[in-house]
Amino acid sequence: MKLWPANATAALSIKLGATGVLMFVFAVWVLPPIYDVFCQVTGLNGKTGGRYEAVDMREVDTSRSITVQFIAVNNEEMPWQFKPSVRSIKVHPGEQTRVDYLAVNPTNRDMIAQAIPSVVPFKASTYFHKTECFCFEQQPLQAGESAEMPMLFIVDQDLPPEVHTITLSYTLFDVTDRFGEQEQVSMTGNL
Repeated sequence: MKLWPANATAALSIKLGATGVLMFVFAVWVLPPIYDVFCQVTGLNGKTGGRYEAVDMREVDTSRSITVQFIAVNNEEMPWQFKPSVRSIKVHPGEQTRVDYLAVNPTNRDMIAQAIPSVVPFKASTYFHKTECFCFEQQPLQAGESAEMPMLFIVDQDLPPEVHTITLSYTLFDVTDRFGEQEQVSMTGNL
């Protein structure tokens, strides 16, 4: 039985280690921006394209009514209570509408949350525009505190005529550990 020379084993170990590091770098820093661009282009994962300026609005189309449904769920490790003020609402394309979400931190520790949106049907995601949203920033809540979080949106007048219902879903994640203790104190103090 022949053994590999020591220098061949060391070379293979270095190559495998470098490959692992490159895979990690790709997965953490390169892939997320590519995925975001892919989702915005294709509408997959309900990406809504970020902020929308209210000045971009045209006239309200009162000849159509669209039902917008609201869903709020927590990531499995998020202990907050999180829900929309209404489950559904009828809107006219071009009309700016406000819906509030209620968040309650029932724990005995200060926490920071991030809401991630998703829109269904996917083809409606490019026509659903948020002008103001709690999802644009992290939301700090002190222990036992609650907050109403506003979301203003406009359904674009160019929404395809076969779309009569849009469902907006938010998943709330605990991102407290992503911030240093000093940053948590300053964010919680800014609420």
